[in-house]
Formats: sequence, structure tokens, C-alpha cells
Amino acid sequence: MEIEWLKVRVAPELREQYVQKDAEIWTTFLSKYPGFLNKEVWISPDNLAEVILVIHWASLDAWKTIPAAELERVEGQFKQAMGNTYTIVESARYQVRKQFQAQD
Repeated sequence: MEIEWLKVRVAPELREQYVQKDAEIWTTFLSKYPGFLNKEVWISPDNLAEVILVIHWASLDAWKTIPAAELERVEGQFKQAMGNTYTIVESARYQVRKQFQAQD
């Protein structure tokens, strides 16, 4: 499993709008691809200007099958909805090495 991790800075008063538009535009788009497993959106009660996006992919190959032109199109749609109110300040790729489950 591959993890796409993004740290976004957004105007604090627009954080909830950002989360809603991200779900409406980006998550809807990504979920159409078979390699997409799920997505988490993390917000901090201590930092209202930060949103962390954690996208789980079946594999790097599955993630990278999304055509660049489609990514650009959706980014344009998202920018039209949100303007210049956000910046991706950090991004990373991780692999899940091991998962632990709670014992009953």
C-alpha cells in the first residue's frame, strides 16, 4: 500500500470550506480510479490553518495511472472553487510496512 501525504496551509476562516470542496472535487475524482482505497482528512484543534490529507493507494503503479492532464484539469477546477486561499506546503510518499489491529 502506498500513502500520499499532503500538508496544506489554508486561511483559518476557510478551512471548513476547503475540506468540503476537497471532498466534493478531489475525493470524488480520485475515487473513480481502481487503485484508490480511501482518504483521511486530518485537522488540528491547535492549528486552524493546517489540513493534512492522507490518501491510501493500492500500489504506486495504481496511483500513477492517473493521467497528468486529468490531474491538471481537476486542480484547475479546485483552484476555481477555492482561489489562492491555500498552499501545499509539504508532500511525501510512504509505504505501509506493517499494520496492527486491536485485540478483542
